[in-house]
Amino acid sequence: MADHEGEPVTLVEKIVEKIHDHDDSSSSSSSDSDDDKSKSFDSAKSKIFRLFGREKPLHKVLGGGKSADVFLWRNKKISAGVLGGATALWILFELLEYHLVTLVCHILIVSLAILFLWSNACTFINKSPPRIPELRLPENCVLEVVSTVRIEINFALAVLRDIASGRDFKEFLGVIAGLWVLSLVGKWCNFLTLFYIAFVLLHTLPVLYEKYEDHVDSFAEKATAEIKKQYVVFDAKVLSKIPKGPLKDKKKD
Repeated sequence: MADHEGEPVTLVEKIVEKIHDHDDSSSSSSSDSDDDKSKSFDSAKSKIFRLFGREKPLHKVLGGGKSADVFLWRNKKISAGVLGGATALWILFELLEYHLVTLVCHILIVSLAILFLWSNACTFINKSPPRIPELRLPENCVLEVVSTVRIEINFALAVLRDIASGRDFKEFLGVIAGLWVLSLVGKWCNFLTLFYIAFVLLHTLPVLYEKYEDHVDSFAEKATAEIKKQYVVFDAKVLSKIPKGPLKDKKKD
């Protein structure tokens, strides 16, 4: 009787075990398929055309520090303050025709006059004079700035040297065209206005590109393909017809 009563229990347990085994296998297969989909998605994402051939996120391309946060408006108050300060300086120097030396001298005159009068007034009202902080430039900060500028200048000189050596004609044409456009822009505006335009572009173009990254990259891919086609036509019609000297000297008899 006991054996007869135990049989249906074991049968139910077997059925439940089979159901669990089927669920585990289906879940494992689904997880494997999800992993395969994620891997294929990552591989497809890595093959997407990116502007200037970049492989890192835009934040890391811009340095990945506080400067990148400012350019990408991670903190809107700081970014707006920096851009507003630059705009105020440009209006002051360019539109109001104020000069840098005059501005620095006027700021120093006002600051020294306020501190001098404040220090003398404290002696009459029996209060402690203002504590003027001792300002010094840290040596490490200055050395880092100088080292960074030196590295960038050396890199620019190395690029110019490679271009002048005649190794890459396409890069040579690109640099010549860029310098020509920059010379035209220099005729229209002075250095301060040019610097301000570059500063504004650094605070607007990266954040707009990050927002519309896929649309810009797809358009850039089409434009790059069209430029390559036009370059092939230009190479076939013009560059290939330019006479070139022999690569090796003829052997003497």
